[in-house]
Amino acid sequence: MKNTINERISALRDVMRRESLDAFIFPSTDPHNGEYIPEHWESRKWISGFNGSAGTAVVTLNEAALWTDSRYFIAAEEQLAGTDFKLMKLKMPGTPTITEWLGRVLASSKSPQVGIDGMVMSRNEVEQIKLELRAEGGITLRTNFDPLKEIWTDRPAVSEDKIFIQPLEYAGISCRDKVAAVRNKLAEKHADGILITALDDIAWILNMRGNDVHCNPVFVAYLLISSKDVSLYINKVKLTSETEKYLQQEGVSVYEYESIGKGLEKYPDYNILLDPDEVNYTLYNKVKCSVISAPSPVKYMKVVKNNVEIAGFRNAMLKDGIAMVKFLKWIKPAVKQGGQTELSVTEKLYNLRAEQPLFKGISFDTIAGYAENGAIVHYEADETTDKKLEPKGFLLLDSGGQYVDGTTDITRTIPLGELTDEEKKVYTLVLKGHIKIERCVFPEGASGTQLDILAREDMWRAGYSFMHGTGHGVGSYLNVHEGSHQIRMEWKPAPLLEGMTVTDEPGIYLQDKFGVRIENTLLITHKYTNEFGKFLSFESLTLCPIDTRPIVKELLSKEEIEWLNDYQKRVYDVLAPHLNEDEKEWLRIETAAI
Repeated sequence: MKNTINERISALRDVMRRESLDAFIFPSTDPHNGEYIPEHWESRKWISGFNGSAGTAVVTLNEAALWTDSRYFIAAEEQLAGTDFKLMKLKMPGTPTITEWLGRVLASSKSPQVGIDGMVMSRNEVEQIKLELRAEGGITLRTNFDPLKEIWTDRPAVSEDKIFIQPLEYAGISCRDKVAAVRNKLAEKHADGILITALDDIAWILNMRGNDVHCNPVFVAYLLISSKDVSLYINKVKLTSETEKYLQQEGVSVYEYESIGKGLEKYPDYNILLDPDEVNYTLYNKVKCSVISAPSPVKYMKVVKNNVEIAGFRNAMLKDGIAMVKFLKWIKPAVKQGGQTELSVTEKLYNLRAEQPLFKGISFDTIAGYAENGAIVHYEADETTDKKLEPKGFLLLDSGGQYVDGTTDITRTIPLGELTDEEKKVYTLVLKGHIKIERCVFPEGASGTQLDILAREDMWRAGYSFMHGTGHGVGSYLNVHEGSHQIRMEWKPAPLLEGMTVTDEPGIYLQDKFGVRIENTLLITHKYTNEFGKFLSFESLTLCPIDTRPIVKELLSKEEIEWLNDYQKRVYDVLAPHLNEDEKEWLRIETAAI
């Protein structure tokens, strides 16, 4: 693979020389600014060999570098070894930004020119890069060229899988009513229409789903809403007679995906709202009318779940909890008997979820990291790394399911046998951070950044930390990462509102030793209202016991112990009626108060 990557870089450089390009930038996005993208647009992965979900590759005529965050430092180091690419660790001391690096590398070039495909980066990102490159000595940016159209000869085609309807009994609000609500939000900004490019936003508005992105039930399309019309731009081969009829009934006209540029040029109204953080640079510049540059209201509408969606989440979490209990009851005896690996337990959990009604697949690739592999935050086992499980140490298991009525995301760190004092201490510190988020009460409109310290306070006092976010939104049979709301150290001003879902997943990772993460998916609920305003709290939607064996009880406060015992009791009370007698007895022991 290393030789293949270097051959691809060489072919790219030949094209760059012909086009008088000194460098080319490959982000991790697609024309829809997605986090998880169809294979057709996995250009950064193709050119570099690095398969993490986040990262940017840059190739010059003589050098190559890849920027990624702390989740992927270990994995990227391994995957880039033997290639021309040098790893750049984002947010670490001494790491230059992409534009700073280009400024240094291209300092001796006359009239240097950098390329990027304007279809796969947002308008704001491109404009920011332009500004920064100009400041680095007048470097210009070209946005109208994709060299991979020439050198990626076996590039995967965009999926032609059929799209399907998400029934109103699970969606809760009709497509027509959602469009009307969007127009009301646009009217508040005096906007006549909007171009929606985010695939999960389109799926949510239309109450439709697809199979175009691995683990995320979305489909490749654009949605253009004007004052009078709703236009879907999609490869028409993806429609069935049923979906054609449905769209017609909902007042949606259908056009070919590739004609979106012409659609924007012919847009009939006086103005249009474009989200410069979502709409790609090329399409943004296709618009001829007045542009209102503002955040899309749809992403904020989608994340506040309606009552039907909340009921669906509860049903999905119940089924997921049943599957998890069956798995947890099975795993320790199975490991003692021998023969289990990270891949085998991943398959076992998948099969248990698949037994549940309305299961449609996993919500992301399962992270099953045993011992030192658990310290790799986004580790995914394959045939070369698959580690045999032994009756000692931790298995970090982060997994989730897609059900027609909801999406799940859960992490449990499972003690397979004897533990060290360090493992127990770290486990308890992570649990403390998890519980502090769960117990939090906060005023409506607070940002997740303002809550994040609760997950980290005790870790920091003990000299530990973690570099990823503490929580993210979760879609309703949609993307497992949803938001703009998050819980994380970096400033994210998006408010936390009643009806949102968000994960709670602090962790500690000790390289070459082990990792610990504990995660529940939470629902933001109303706590009380008084003269100081409306206060909110969290309800755990996830129903799965938290293993108490590694806990150093002396490190937990009275309130933390009370929360844990109450949570365990609720897990038992809700799940027990759905289990057989053996499973019920096992769960009774696992959820016993400490």
